[in-house]
Amino acid sequence: MSHHCTVQCLFYFIALLLVPNVSMHPVGPLCVPGLYGNEGVLPVRLVEPRVDGSRPVLEQIHAHPSLLWLGPWLGLDLDAQQAMELLCLVGALLALGAALLEPLRDSLVFFCLWALYFSLCQVGQDFLRFQWDSLLLEAGFLTVLIAPLNLLRCSTFRQHDGVTFWLARWLLFRLTFGSGVAKLASHCPSWWGLTAVNHMFEAQGIPLPLSWFIQQLPDWYLKLGTVGLLVTEIAVPPLYFAPIRHLRLAAFYIQATYQVKLMLLGNYGFLPFLSLALTFSLLDDDHISYWLGHSKKKRTKTWPQTIMSLLVVLAVFAVIIYGTKVLFTLEIDWEANTITSKTAFTQQQFGNWLKLVTGPTIWVGVLSLTWEVVAAMLGCVCVRGCLWKLWGLVQWAVFASAAVAVFAISVVPYSSMEQVYSSKILPEVRQAYKLVERYRLVSAYSLDSRMTGVDGRSEVILEGSMDKNTWTEIEFMYKPGNVGVAPPVVAPHQPRLDWQMSQAAQGLAKQSPWFTSLVHCLLQGNKDVVRLIQTDSAQYPFSQAPPVYLRASLYRYWFTQTTQDGSDPNEWWRRDYAEEFYPAVQLGGPTLEARLSQHGLKEKFPIQPSPDSPLAQVLRQVRGHVQTLPGHLVLWSLLATVATIWLLRTLLSGVLGGRKAKPTPAEPKAKKAKDQPAEKSASASSLKAERENSEESRRDADKSPKKRK
Repeated sequence: MSHHCTVQCLFYFIALLLVPNVSMHPVGPLCVPGLYGNEGVLPVRLVEPRVDGSRPVLEQIHAHPSLLWLGPWLGLDLDAQQAMELLCLVGALLALGAALLEPLRDSLVFFCLWALYFSLCQVGQDFLRFQWDSLLLEAGFLTVLIAPLNLLRCSTFRQHDGVTFWLARWLLFRLTFGSGVAKLASHCPSWWGLTAVNHMFEAQGIPLPLSWFIQQLPDWYLKLGTVGLLVTEIAVPPLYFAPIRHLRLAAFYIQATYQVKLMLLGNYGFLPFLSLALTFSLLDDDHISYWLGHSKKKRTKTWPQTIMSLLVVLAVFAVIIYGTKVLFTLEIDWEANTITSKTAFTQQQFGNWLKLVTGPTIWVGVLSLTWEVVAAMLGCVCVRGCLWKLWGLVQWAVFASAAVAVFAISVVPYSSMEQVYSSKILPEVRQAYKLVERYRLVSAYSLDSRMTGVDGRSEVILEGSMDKNTWTEIEFMYKPGNVGVAPPVVAPHQPRLDWQMSQAAQGLAKQSPWFTSLVHCLLQGNKDVVRLIQTDSAQYPFSQAPPVYLRASLYRYWFTQTTQDGSDPNEWWRRDYAEEFYPAVQLGGPTLEARLSQHGLKEKFPIQPSPDSPLAQVLRQVRGHVQTLPGHLVLWSLLATVATIWLLRTLLSGVLGGRKAKPTPAEPKAKKAKDQPAEKSASASSLKAERENSEESRRDADKSPKKRK
């Protein structure tokens, strides 16, 4: 089974996702100064690794695996903030190049992108510790194994593509199946009561306007959506490894539809886009060619084979549908025109089932990977030429070993969802996982395992005052605040400060030390931090002078409901005050100073002036051009530019390709090769005819009277 086109599609989407994530999402010229600047919320200089001239370079890389500390070693006159901005700028250029130019979709380029993003995650602290950051790192590392070495002009002979490409399918399985199982394994009442989707759209990090309309749907329909989500994440993923192609294609369309639904119904950042890119691992070149309208000779199947394949597919989905009906007690209420549902199994039964299937799912992965490895080896052996066979087998051995190693260490985080089987993992495999755990090559995934916002969405509202009597709310660009403001559309951009504010509302202020630093920066009037809240100074109530006092309150938010006459309300939200989240503090006050000392945020060393080297000036110019623009608009502009260039290039190639003479260039060569023997035979026959004519004329001359005399 060929994977060349599907591999290229995966590269394109991964490169496109790395544009925002390495350049400005979550950090970059827009966010670095406010989040990690010398006077930012979490200054990177406090955690930046230092260069020790007495230690070898490789030893320092192993101790602090980050490219930030290589600046002084390379002779770059930059501070920590400028070094982060340089990494973001280089990553943006590489990612854009990989998205636009096929030769740059190279293993070395993807390794550089992975190293850049990993370096940022190493010092990103609370703002870069989400599961989707780990997912992007793991997917980025897999592209290093899958991508060719175009820049080194290595041979395009790649029989091992199926082996490395299989790792993307295994990652997709661990992401979807692991997240589905974690929802029920967490014993969350919302998932077991099938009411999670009733709160999901309201309680997500940053809702969409469409989320409000989905929330108006009847409860029975939303409960049915919870059932569909669980089936999609638990019952469908095993089909990724089905030997029947149509089952894999069906699984692809189900998962692709689910990811597109997430894009339309919520601001989940780049997560659904990256998940959609991984679903391409379920396709092959034949299906991609079918999409593109390329005519390819279809594989001939006999009627019995076609009918048998169709019956198996129908039987599999009949079992899934019947099992869903039984396990979730789906019944149609014809009088009320509704479908009732409830969980028909207990938590103990689910735990026993999880113990039963954890091992077999791993062994299914082993068998599937073994099939790909053997098929790749046979492909190398069947190649003509001893040197090509040897070269193919060498590549096969290297990449098959790498794939087996990645699969083996990924079993450790995957099996953590079931403790009994996790204890059976070989000690050698566990030791290998511990050696690479810090590089986040593989991770465990349990997205939305516990549903929050059951009693209302919690939001932290910041208020400032000049006299401690009159308080003014500070509105953020993206997160809910003003009940009359519609939810924004920002995906795939993910504003980390707004998202982190929603996470902080789930706990106490002391559990989010960065919040104290945020309050301190706002009291100081730090413009870089203010731009994280509002890029338009007119929207920030203290743009002329920083507030003297700041406090934070916790509110419960709910989507408003449609009125009795069916009309839409004037406000999107309703809210109630819950409790105090952060007491009123002032700059230099004892409460704020005590909290800064408690969280280790007090300045221990004076801030050194930033270097003014030519490279630093360039970075400052870039920052000055983009820091006043909203992050989502800059990101949309980048993606629109890439899409426009790609579309124009496709149209031009189609126009220029249509002007070429037919048949295609490959056909004249074949025709010429076929015509050469005919031309040779024609010339030989004409030469033979000339000889016969000359002989006849010679005989006629001998018979003439003059010759006889």
